[in-house]
Amino acid sequence: MAGTKSYIAKPAEVEAKWWHIDGQDVIVGRVATKIAMILMGKHRPTYTPHVDTGEFVIVTNVEKLKFSGNKMEEKTYSHYSGYPGLRVQTAAEVMARSPELILKDAVRRMLPKNKLGRHMLSKMKCYAGAEHPHQAQNPQPLNVEFKKVSS
Repeated sequence: MAGTKSYIAKPAEVEAKWWHIDGQDVIVGRVATKIAMILMGKHRPTYTPHVDTGEFVIVTNVEKLKFSGNKMEEKTYSHYSGYPGLRVQTAAEVMARSPELILKDAVRRMLPKNKLGRHMLSKMKCYAGAEHPHQAQNPQPLNVEFKKVSS
């Protein structure tokens, strides 16, 4: 029985592009899902689960990302410091301290939980201002219409 063969991408064949997303007034979850799909390479027809077929993503204006509803005051981020007592912070506190962590955490939870997922996350670059040091890579703007928050 002769059938068609499935295409499996090889790491040497994958050519990664650079994309630029402006995070001003964009909802965190919506932009995180788009970034996760690009980092995994699921937007390509040559997607292969065990090969990194994703591309690089640069996100600027991360400090201007928005949450829908009352999540800025109600959503909590917790971490264990090694000492008794869990450390809990609201999204507003984390945003004031380092806004890149909110987007990185949202995207990290959408990626595979293995070495390949950690490698994919390293291809996402977040910057609080409008400037980034990756002009030499010639990033293409990612013009996807995200639902804007009016507040």
